[in-house]
Amino acid sequence: MTSEFRDLGKKLSNWGRWGKDDRIGTLNHITAQTLVEAGRLIRKGKMFDLSVALGANGPSIGGGGRVNPIHLMGITPGDSQRLQGIVYPPELIVADDWITMPLQCATQWDGLGHIGYDNCFYNGVGAHTVSTLGGSTVLSIEDIIAKGPTGRGVLLDITAVRGGKPLNIGDEITPADLEAAEKRQNVRVGAGDILLVRTGWIQQFTIHKSAVKLWAGEPGIGLACTEWLYKREVAAIAADNTGVEVMSGGKQCLEVHCVLIRDMGMTLGEIFDMDALAADCEADGVWEFFFTSAPLKVEHGVGSPITPLAIK
Repeated sequence: MTSEFRDLGKKLSNWGRWGKDDRIGTLNHITAQTLVEAGRLIRKGKMFDLSVALGANGPSIGGGGRVNPIHLMGITPGDSQRLQGIVYPPELIVADDWITMPLQCATQWDGLGHIGYDNCFYNGVGAHTVSTLGGSTVLSIEDIIAKGPTGRGVLLDITAVRGGKPLNIGDEITPADLEAAEKRQNVRVGAGDILLVRTGWIQQFTIHKSAVKLWAGEPGIGLACTEWLYKREVAAIAADNTGVEVMSGGKQCLEVHCVLIRDMGMTLGEIFDMDALAADCEADGVWEFFFTSAPLKVEHGVGSPITPLAIK
C-alpha cells in the first residue's frame, strides 16, 4: 500500500466531524431538506430495480467465502396439513422458505465496519470491535438505516463519455470523467446525493453470463475521485462493478475503499445493474431521481444485500 492514500486519507478524514460517537459518516449529508427535495423528483411513477437476483446462479464465485445463496423450502403445499401439529382445512396450502448466504454476495452495501487499516475503522473505532462471535459491535450495518440510505440519486454514465461502450479492466475513472458526464447530462452532483457510477462492467455477468470475468478485475474510480466526492459532500457512492474502485486483477490493496470507508466514512454500493435506468435517462434526458436502498437490519453486520430502487 502506498503512502499517497494515507496522506489523502488524513486530508479527507471525517473523524470527529459529526462527533466522536458518529457511526454513519457521510450519510450525515442526507438531511430532512434533501429528502423533501428528493421526493419532488418523482414525476412519472417509473420505478427501476437496480439489483441482481439472489440465487444459485448469482454473481459470486466463492472468493473469501462469498458463495451464492442456498435457497431451500421449509414448508411446501404437501406439508400444509402437518404444520406444528395444527389441523388446517383441507383446502388450505402453505409455503415457506429460507436462505443461507453471505451478506455481500450480490447487490449490496459495504458498511463502515467492512474495511479499515492500521488497526482502526472509521472514526477511530478499533479493530477489536469486530470478532467472529460478536460481529461488528460498534459500526453495524443496521446503523445506516437511520438515513435510508435514501435521497436524490444521480447517475453518471461514464460509458457515454468514453465512447459508448463498457469500460475495460483497469480503466480508471477520474474527476475529469465525472465532470464530463455532468456536462453531457446537464446535471450536477451535490450535497447529500447518492452517486451511481455506470461503467458497463456488470454486463460481464448480466449479458455475457460470466461471474468469473466479473471478478477478474474491473474499471472503476481512482484515488483522485475520493477528494472530488469529499468536496461535493456526496452521501454514498455505488457502481455497477464488484468493488467501486478500479482493479487490474491479482493483488488488490483497496486504497479507495480505505479512504472512502475508513477515513471519510462513506458507504459503498456494489454490483448494481444500472443499464435499464441509464437507457431511460438517456431517452428523457433526466439523470436525477428518488433513490432508496435500505439494508437488512442485521445486528452487528458489516454489509447487507439490498434491492435499490430508482424512482422517476
